[in-house]
Amino acid sequence: MLSIIVAIGNNNVIGGNNGLLWHIPEDLKNFKKITMTSSKTMIMGRKTFESLGRVLPERRHIILTNNKDFSVDNERVRIVHDIEALKTYIDSDDEYFVIGGGEIYRLLLPYTSKLYITRVFGDFQGDTFFPQWNENEWNVIHETEIINNDNSKYPYKMITYLRK
Repeated sequence: MLSIIVAIGNNNVIGGNNGLLWHIPEDLKNFKKITMTSSKTMIMGRKTFESLGRVLPERRHIILTNNKDFSVDNERVRIVHDIEALKTYIDSDDEYFVIGGGEIYRLLLPYTSKLYITRVFGDFQGDTFFPQWNENEWNVIHETEIINNDNSKYPYKMITYLRK
């Protein structure tokens, strides 16, 4: 089963210059907590992997890339070159976490069963966007109140959706 985890600004922006556009410590903690459950496996594109700057501890990384020459020398990293190679994860009862970027979200959203979205209430200039999606195809199974505290410059809330 695939689950997407993403933080999205007002205009569906999710990043710029291969990085995040905001710093929300609680969102980063939530990302770690979620991706450390179930399979402890994250699926991402090459650019997202490179933006991490390292292999994240205690989790497996599956990198989807068209670049046949791309390699990472780490036992917790697997590189795949097409969606067909992800079929095992899509069909599994275990939860696998799609963490970006924009093109990977677009490719894998049709196969996704759950969305963990942090909605950031701010207008940002970026170059990477979350794909359009129909909220009517999803049920909200968890939603926080809007959080506006000293730890973040921007108000936000966390919403979990399950596909109907």
